[in-house]
Amino acid sequence: MTRPDVDALTREVRAYWNARIHDLEMTDQPPGSKAFFEELDEYRFDKLAYLPKVVDFNGFRGQRLVEIGCGIGTDLVRFAKGGAHVLGVDLSETAIRLARRNLEVHGFPPDRFVIGDGSRLPLPDQSVDVFYAHGVLQYAADPRGIVTEAQRVLRPGGTAIFMVYNRVSWLMAMSKVMKVALEHQDAPGLRMYSIPEYRELLRGFGSV
Repeated sequence: MTRPDVDALTREVRAYWNARIHDLEMTDQPPGSKAFFEELDEYRFDKLAYLPKVVDFNGFRGQRLVEIGCGIGTDLVRFAKGGAHVLGVDLSETAIRLARRNLEVHGFPPDRFVIGDGSRLPLPDQSVDVFYAHGVLQYAADPRGIVTEAQRVLRPGGTAIFMVYNRVSWLMAMSKVMKVALEHQDAPGLRMYSIPEYRELLRGFGSV
C-alpha cells in the first residue's frame, strides 16, 4: 500500500475503534468506576484464560513497557501492578480517555498515554525494554510498520510480544462451520495470518 492508502485506512481504523471499545457491554457498573474496570478485567481474563499463562504480567518490574492498541488499559494496569513503567498508545481517543481513568482509579499516574499510530511512535531509538501489541497487528493499517517501530524503539535484548488470529486454525474452522463471526470481523483492514506469514511479518528480530 502507498502511504496515502495507509493513511486513509488508518483514519477508517480510528473511526471504527472510536465507536467500538472491546467488551464495554459486559458490565453495568458506572463507566469509569473501579468496579467497572474490575468487571471488565475479570471478563477479559476469563475469555482469554491462556493469556496470563503465556505473558508474565509481573515479570517486567522496573522495565519500560509500551503497549500499542492499549484499549481501555486492562493489560496495562496488570503490567503496572507488576512494577513495569508503562506507556499506552492507541488510535482511539475514546479508549485513551478510559485507559487514563483505569490507571488513575488503580493508583497510577494517568498521564502515561499517547493518542497515536503504533507505526509512527514519538519515542527515541532503543528507549523501551518491552513492546506489547496483543491482537493489534491484525487490525492495523500498517502492521509491518508497527513491527519496524518495535525493532527501532526496543533496546538490545528487549522483548516484543504480539498476538494475531491464526488463519489456519481450529478457531477459524469452527467459526466457518458454526457460522459465528470472530470478534470485530467487520473491522476495516482485518488481516489473518498463517504461521509462515506471521514469521515473515516478524522478520528482523534476533529470535521469534
